[in-house]
Amino acid sequence: MTPSATDLPLPLPAERLAVARIVHFFEALQPTDVARMGAFYTTEAWFKDPFNEARGLAEVQRVFSHMYVALDQPHFVVTGQLVDGAQCFLTWNFVFRFKRYSPDTWQTVRGGSHLKLNAHGLIEYHRDYWDAAEELYEKLPAVGSLMRWLKRRANQ
Repeated sequence: MTPSATDLPLPLPAERLAVARIVHFFEALQPTDVARMGAFYTTEAWFKDPFNEARGLAEVQRVFSHMYVALDQPHFVVTGQLVDGAQCFLTWNFVFRFKRYSPDTWQTVRGGSHLKLNAHGLIEYHRDYWDAAEELYEKLPAVGSLMRWLKRRANQ
């Protein structure tokens, strides 16, 4: 049986293809891939998360390079995506182990990224959203007890 034109899948818009390429890059990201970030970011890209604000490709690469110095086996698992034209929102799990504190325990930070792409499908704006108190500070020994105590007090 030959498929009719209505049975064929619609071609993906360029933005969806660019996002799929970006998702694949982040899910497979290794320390040596940081040098290739220019294939995914503009030279003037802006990046912000709860700990960093970076302007320019070299600064964005510095942030990601530091991630590999500070953490053991960090990696991203994209759990969802919404694409609207040249921007998208990705939800993800960032999985890693601390190098010093409880190095045998896998940690997960749940968050999201708002990305804006240029006309060539490159990231020019990257804003990460995640709760540093719940997702990170509460997992640390001394700070974690204080954060959990503050959370209990705030909920009374």
